[in-house]
Amino acid sequence: MSQKTNMQYLIRSYRPTDKSAVISLLRLGILEHIYPAFFKAMMNTDHIGVTLSISVAGYVLGGSSYLQALLFGGAWISLIYYCCYDVYSSYLKRSLNVEMSDIQANFLDNPASNFWVAEMDVNGTSKVAGLLAVVGVQNGVLCNRNDGCEQAGGIFQLIVSSPQRRNGLGIQLVETAVEFCKEQGFSRVVVEISLPQTAALSLFRKLGFTVTSTNNNTPSNPWVSKLARIDMIRMEKYL
Repeated sequence: MSQKTNMQYLIRSYRPTDKSAVISLLRLGILEHIYPAFFKAMMNTDHIGVTLSISVAGYVLGGSSYLQALLFGGAWISLIYYCCYDVYSSYLKRSLNVEMSDIQANFLDNPASNFWVAEMDVNGTSKVAGLLAVVGVQNGVLCNRNDGCEQAGGIFQLIVSSPQRRNGLGIQLVETAVEFCKEQGFSRVVVEISLPQTAALSLFRKLGFTVTSTNNNTPSNPWVSKLARIDMIRMEKYL
């Protein structure tokens, strides 16, 4: 099963000519989570307390200087923003250097994996409006169907361009992946999403995925992830 159509979109397997558009969409789709993650982190009571404490320290050390208080508090806030930025930029860098470095070999040449794009017509020009990839995994490790191992379908990425959201495209992409996993005989579909991705979490819940675990494992250094307070949510759907 390689393509699916509706009134607006053609969901089909990736082609080499899609690479530039796919990379651009991937970059935007990952980095857009920096600000939501930053605002969520700063609303944490611990971070609020540290911000206030550092600001007060700056005020006292500066001889009752409000400017010093703002500078000290601003330095802490900037550090938290950097940590959130580093988490998502590191994830993007890893994706570009590993999975996306050779989409054909990493996804399409392995019968247990696939990579789809959602194509739409804009004023007579075809554009990539969304993407989703699935890889065959066993206990979190990539494997090939020829190995005879029991597999799950791991969703590598789900991204829909901003103008095309809330039109059901994300649901169609996930349903395409689930149908593929059923055809492959996988026992379940798994996905990991960062907590700030509230829309994606809601979408997967709507499609019957349930939360099975949480962790704070990100491509960044552990202390960066801890300060960013970005939890990763693992969700599964049994087939």
